[in-house]
Amino acid sequence: MGQRHTMNQEAVLGELEFKLLNDYQKDFPLVAHPFAELAQHLDVEEATVISTLQSMQQRGLVSRIGAVFRPNVVGVSALAALAVPPARLEEVAARVSARIEVNHNYQREHHLNLWFVATASSVAHLHAVFQALERDCGCGPVLVLPLLEQFHIDLGFGLACAASPHFQSEISVPAEVLAIELSEPERALMAILQTGLPLVAQPFAALGCAEADAIALLARWTTSGVIKRFGVVVRHHELGYTANAMVVWNVPDAVVSQVGTRLASSGRVSLCYRRPRALPHWPYNLFCMVHGKNRQEVEQRIATLVRTCGLDSYPHEILFSCRRFKQCGARYVPDTVNETLPELAHGPD
Repeated sequence: MGQRHTMNQEAVLGELEFKLLNDYQKDFPLVAHPFAELAQHLDVEEATVISTLQSMQQRGLVSRIGAVFRPNVVGVSALAALAVPPARLEEVAARVSARIEVNHNYQREHHLNLWFVATASSVAHLHAVFQALERDCGCGPVLVLPLLEQFHIDLGFGLACAASPHFQSEISVPAEVLAIELSEPERALMAILQTGLPLVAQPFAALGCAEADAIALLARWTTSGVIKRFGVVVRHHELGYTANAMVVWNVPDAVVSQVGTRLASSGRVSLCYRRPRALPHWPYNLFCMVHGKNRQEVEQRIATLVRTCGLDSYPHEILFSCRRFKQCGARYVPDTVNETLPELAHGPD
């Protein structure tokens, strides 16, 4: 295993590290000894797999090993934005990041310059979060954009292509999954699981319930589509993909689903979804994310998307990220231990 993979100056990966990051973003083994199974596939010792994952987590390359849930199936979420005076950006971003319901918080190049995602257990709770932020931040109304239709949502970030990441296509997952109500035992499991599996030999035995019950529930949620993928969740920036842009289009409602499907199937976007317009200030209804190693690469990929997907006639804007104030997994169940501590402090993205 002497081969090295260079992602950027900060992340030079050995072959084992690369395989763990690239090959196990989904289909992580839901068995009593998952790291032993990975070790068998990779022809190394179980302890080596665990220590390698621990090292990559400490270095910031891995966010967690765990579940990525289908939006609005467990709890509800929405993308939101504020127009913050530049002199107050640090202060307001800190207020937003302090909310446990907020899991992503970015500065972007736009007059609406602070964009964040909030997740809550109910619509009423989510609405209360945005009301509180409007009151506490004093920057005018929060633009709230709930998800209306998903075309491509967090299906894995393949690293095998040196030029750009390969975004995997969704297969064998139900197109529509109904929202579920969590039982109290399921809520207890979720509260522990949402920060990621512990990196121990039998991680499912450390989730506060019977090991077999935890594995069976996660397998059922994965099969039914409640969980979109279960596996290694990587940090794009730390792996060298330091440029990202949110591209928004104004597409006629009659064809937005067709256009969104084309974008999602292009293999060039990491996320793609429809959200409502908020006229007259926000006319855009189709969103996608494009990641790359530098701004020029992202701009070239967007130009290719416009050309190959027939988007020339639709008005659009490109909102590059400037800074990442917070990035962590969504908290679907209140976590009293970490309520006011964002996982990631200020940093470029």
